[in-house]
Amino acid sequence: MKTISIYKEFYTKLIIATSLFILTLFFIFYGFTRATIYEEIRDEMMEDAQLIYRVSFDVATNQPSFTVITSSNVYVDLVTVKNLTTTQFKEYKKGNETFVELLYPFNLADQTFIKIVKNTTSHEKMLSRISNNLIFLIVGGAIMIILYALAISKTLLLPILQLTNKLSKMNENFLVEINTKTLPIEFHPLANSINNLTNRIKTFVKYQKELFIGSAHELKTPLAVMKLKNEVTLKKKRELEQYEDVLRLNINSINDMNKMITSFLDIGRQEGAQFEKPIELDMIDFLDRRIKDYRLLTTDKNITLEFVKNCDTFITIIQPTLVLQIIQNFVQNAIKFSPNNSKIQVVAKKKNDTLKISVIDEGSGIDESVDLFAPFKRIGNSAGAGLGLFLAKSAADALGAVIGLRNRKDGISGTVAFVILYSNPACKVGVGRKT
Repeated sequence: MKTISIYKEFYTKLIIATSLFILTLFFIFYGFTRATIYEEIRDEMMEDAQLIYRVSFDVATNQPSFTVITSSNVYVDLVTVKNLTTTQFKEYKKGNETFVELLYPFNLADQTFIKIVKNTTSHEKMLSRISNNLIFLIVGGAIMIILYALAISKTLLLPILQLTNKLSKMNENFLVEINTKTLPIEFHPLANSINNLTNRIKTFVKYQKELFIGSAHELKTPLAVMKLKNEVTLKKKRELEQYEDVLRLNINSINDMNKMITSFLDIGRQEGAQFEKPIELDMIDFLDRRIKDYRLLTTDKNITLEFVKNCDTFITIIQPTLVLQIIQNFVQNAIKFSPNNSKIQVVAKKKNDTLKISVIDEGSGIDESVDLFAPFKRIGNSAGAGLGLFLAKSAADALGAVIGLRNRKDGISGTVAFVILYSNPACKVGVGRKT
């Protein structure tokens, strides 16, 4: 595969374009100079012919007076030319000399013409010197163009080399933002994109470290408790019921660890889902179908689950597994922390080219000062591994979406979990309806 070099491509195109421009100027200037010189020669020859014609008739003779022309490089004669009625110019070369010939009507009845031949060899030599000087200037200009193209190419390449140098020094343990003040303004979007990427990598690495440490801690604690209980139980003989109690506690601990391991596996599945092929999806129809399924989960607590939307369709290209993971986590948390006989709203609101999906419950709210998207962060004394929101945040990051949690601000206790999806949708706006 052929290697592409922006540096070489830029200075090559710059050299070619500038060289073509200079050559064009050369031909234009040379052509204009030659045309001007020969136009003056023709004008002079026409004036000479007209002067001969006037003088000849002023002295009342039918013979032209050639004595009025004193130039040494001009030959004048009277010739007969048949089948010619107008003035005629002709350029020709004889040996190493060049000439311009003029035939000017003297007496059309006799078909006689004044013939003036002018030697233009000196003019051609002058044009040749001009041409040689221009070629010399072109060669010198070409050298200057090459040097200039190389210099400006390196100048344009310098910011890229700076970025490359800084990026080559980074690793997962040393990630620093690129200072855009030292870069040309044209490279600011690239530097900002790299900074956004490094920030995401830092966040990912941070969460991964927390995840590994937390995983070890979460598994080590129940194992230590099980070991201690078993050791205490084995120190002396006990009743059968006491052994059964210890075994039941061990089984419960094993079940908790199984749930935790399932959460760890979900993280691996999510990373695989990030490579899922995006498909065209109507988010409104997708949410409507999912919410109908989620209503089955609310029957035990007699919770009303409503879907409110301000558009009928929202077509986007998205990975459905990732967006489902976010919505499912929001709804499950809302059901978990909502009291009996309460209401949960799923609101889909289209604004410009975004769709904001909010899950609003009537629970006790959250502590907004705590990063609940970090791994192993639990709300209150809730059961679980504390990885649900971490997985939702990871899915949102993979989709390039914005995710957040906040308390309700309408005077009602509860939490608002939202995600904002960016796309180029086709949305038919309608009145806010409930389904």
